[in-house]
Amino acid sequence: MGELSASQRYLIEEAAPSVEERPRERLIRYGAQALSSTELLAIALRTGTEDRSAQEMAELLLQRFHGLRGVAKASLKELSRVKGVGPVKAMQIAACVELGRRLAARVSEPKPIIRSPEDVADLLMPELSGEKKEHVKSLLLDTKNRVISVNTVSVGSLDSSIVHPREVFKDAIAVSAASIILAHNHPSGDPTPSLEDKQITLRLVKAGEILGVEVLDHLILGDGKWVSLKQTGMM
Repeated sequence: MGELSASQRYLIEEAAPSVEERPRERLIRYGAQALSSTELLAIALRTGTEDRSAQEMAELLLQRFHGLRGVAKASLKELSRVKGVGPVKAMQIAACVELGRRLAARVSEPKPIIRSPEDVADLLMPELSGEKKEHVKSLLLDTKNRVISVNTVSVGSLDSSIVHPREVFKDAIAVSAASIILAHNHPSGDPTPSLEDKQITLRLVKAGEILGVEVLDHLILGDGKWVSLKQTGMM
């Protein structure tokens, strides 16, 4: 094989990721869960120094503080003292650590249990009261009626083409929810169910029966008032 031309060498060098970009490239390709602690820390650092790449600096930090837990416990002052880190990179690390802590705290919070339509109204009324557009929400529940998550199905007018069973049940299926409760607001403030509210609800109940995810109720939220289609015998 002949020697590469200058243009060919340039193209190869351009295509090859730099040392700084390799963890980012791996994250894009395989997802954050596939990266080592060193690689994740290198991404948080963003750049290295003239002497060390970001990944080498991450390795140094993990050695200096005896692992990821030690890095997380280190103060801004302690992190900043490491050569090449400085106050800016120390703040980047501290911010990432704090986000992780807050997420862990949210995960460990007890999940609300839905025992009645009032529980649903209490949960969603503060968020949806006063909204000028209709927001369709789905509460995903486990077998003990604990809330797994609250998802936004659509924003806008309640329409059968928008509130499609596919959109309503995809999240429920993804988390293996046992049942769901639907809710949406009426910007007019009047929670009286419309004919389309009833039709869409019955359609979703039938879809849930096929998928094995029970639709327990559909609440219409108004101005300090609400209507449960289950309680009123409309489903």
